[in-house]
Amino acid sequence: MSESIRVLVCDDQVLVRTGLVTIIDAQPDLEVVGECEDGQTAVDLAGRLHPDVVVMDVRMPVLNGIEATRLLAGVAVRHPVKVLVVTTFNLDTYVYEALRAGASGFLLKDAPPSQLLHGIRTVATGAALLDPEVTRQLVGRYAARIRPPEGAPHDIPLTPRELEVLGLIANGLSNSEIAATLVISQETVKTFVSRILTKLGLRDRVQAVVYAYRQGLVT
Repeated sequence: MSESIRVLVCDDQVLVRTGLVTIIDAQPDLEVVGECEDGQTAVDLAGRLHPDVVVMDVRMPVLNGIEATRLLAGVAVRHPVKVLVVTTFNLDTYVYEALRAGASGFLLKDAPPSQLLHGIRTVATGAALLDPEVTRQLVGRYAARIRPPEGAPHDIPLTPRELEVLGLIANGLSNSEIAATLVISQETVKTFVSRILTKLGLRDRVQAVVYAYRQGLVT
């Protein structure tokens, strides 16, 4: 058997945290190695327990999820930890900042357990996870703030087809949805996504979404 995915759960609400731990620990391929109620403890525990994924709340005491994510997965971190942010719509400002801080993805707290488990497994593989509905409402809401001024130069080294795929990624579409929209195979979509990330020097789909909005490629 392959090794279990080691998960650290961080949420200041005891009932929520207990529910997350119960759901995750019930899976044969997942193992909760620790739990805590604030961001500072999450950073400390991650340093000792070396989890594969940290499931992180945003608004917490001592150190919030944004700062904790930056310390765990920011650009200055030598060995970044994969962080999956869980949140509610009324915390959308914080989630946007958490993504910029290095989070690998985010989900809504009212997502079904199957979606949470899929998210953990997806992030653990090194891929990014964007909840399509949250992407449309969250990143779209802040598009004006991160879009460059009118007339700003655009030197984007992508082909027209790659630009089209990037736009669909930024609108929250999954690989299967992009494949259906463009009438191409999912393998072809994966190839396009890989090329886009490589050409733009981006780590994952989260960064691709922010890049697309910053460049004004999505309205």
